[in-house]
Amino acid sequence: MSQTSEESTKKGHTYLQWTFSIISNIAYLNYGLQNGWISPFAKKLQSEDSPTGRPLTSTEFYWVASVSSLAAMFGVSAFAALADGLGRKIGVVAVAAVQALCWIIKLCPSTTVTLIIARICSGLGAGGAFAIVPMYIKEISQNNIRGTLGVIMTMSQNSGYLIMYSMGAYMEYYTVLWIAAVPPILNLLLMLFAPESPAFLLKKGKVSEATEVIAGLRGLNIDDNVVLNEINEIRNEDDFYKSIPNISFFGIFKQPVWRRGFLIMFVIITTHGLNGVFTIVTYASTILRASGITLNPELQLLSIPAFMIISSALSIMLVERMGRKFLLAGTYIVSAFSCGTLATTLLMQENGFATPGWLPIVAIVATVSCYAAGILPLPFVIMSEMFNFQIRAKVMSCIITTGWLMSFVQAASYGPITEILGSSAAFYFFAFVNFYGAVTALFFLPETKGKSVEEIEFELKAK
Repeated sequence: MSQTSEESTKKGHTYLQWTFSIISNIAYLNYGLQNGWISPFAKKLQSEDSPTGRPLTSTEFYWVASVSSLAAMFGVSAFAALADGLGRKIGVVAVAAVQALCWIIKLCPSTTVTLIIARICSGLGAGGAFAIVPMYIKEISQNNIRGTLGVIMTMSQNSGYLIMYSMGAYMEYYTVLWIAAVPPILNLLLMLFAPESPAFLLKKGKVSEATEVIAGLRGLNIDDNVVLNEINEIRNEDDFYKSIPNISFFGIFKQPVWRRGFLIMFVIITTHGLNGVFTIVTYASTILRASGITLNPELQLLSIPAFMIISSALSIMLVERMGRKFLLAGTYIVSAFSCGTLATTLLMQENGFATPGWLPIVAIVATVSCYAAGILPLPFVIMSEMFNFQIRAKVMSCIITTGWLMSFVQAASYGPITEILGSSAAFYFFAFVNFYGAVTALFFLPETKGKSVEEIEFELKAK
């Protein structure tokens, strides 16, 4: 932990950093609502009682389910450019506006086309949220709490899943849509009162505004040494990287440290995007039926986000104690074992062998819990800490776009793969992906907890 962070904690407060982090994380709550919407309404969309007036075909349903991930790829770059040009705050406001539009379109008379358009808006907003919110939180928070603030995203997202699964089980279709439209509108209104990122203000030459924002967020006077030291750190970093001409992707790859960091995070986000949980939460009811579980369907679905929320809370407690590296590696290892167990169970059932009824649900819960505790939040926390703010938006947009591409591949290919090879083949693949992620995290990823960008880059040089 840096001396500045320690002094700030002793003399000032952090409640405004918590407040604005929670407000910006409403974007993840809404992502959970939107991504969780498919599973409880899958049967309705494919029934005679479908809001479209006819049952969706399997092809139409797979497109409605997966197109959001494809759209998110474009949302990442678009919103990252917006965040670099107009600011992180404006970027979060724009994300909330697009997320609200998703629910508004669904409230209009439904057709297959309008559902796909709504899901495209959902994906654009999701891509923007994952590109901008970690960046914003990192740039308004002090070093000793930024990891904890960063993993609130998991709690928010999983709360969205739980709320949607609960509403979907017991409420009418359009009632759910009206309720779900509230969070993004609330997010938009509250973000209007949030400050702009100090790093962005300094990047635009607004030194006095940046000083006032840091002082306000830390609960200190503008002439306090902690505030002045933090301003100087950001300015020195800005001055150094301004001296490097043409910070394009080619320029980034010319710098060995940046190149190494980029490649490590590229592998991490690829394993994140293909680890299997996106398939589980999207096709939860289908997977649970395939695994032979006979519990009440509503309880089946609700158990998934419930355990994800518990794991999110555990992650908040552990992320500053264990650090990013070992928590991420540990969750990958357990997830690999759980996916392998589920795959073996499915394979035995496909070949007529009996398996314990509790084993599939335990494997599923363990997989989603590991995702919530580490695999979901930590890559975004690590990326926001590893790269300096002059290249952060460019690098994160590229890496996160890759993650969304992998999520789309996972969601779109699961149905065809299971029809040809069976569900077990898909989950054996997910087990391998998680194992590969664990190896990368253990042997190549630097620890970023409580470190400055310069300290992280020095560690990357040594690897």
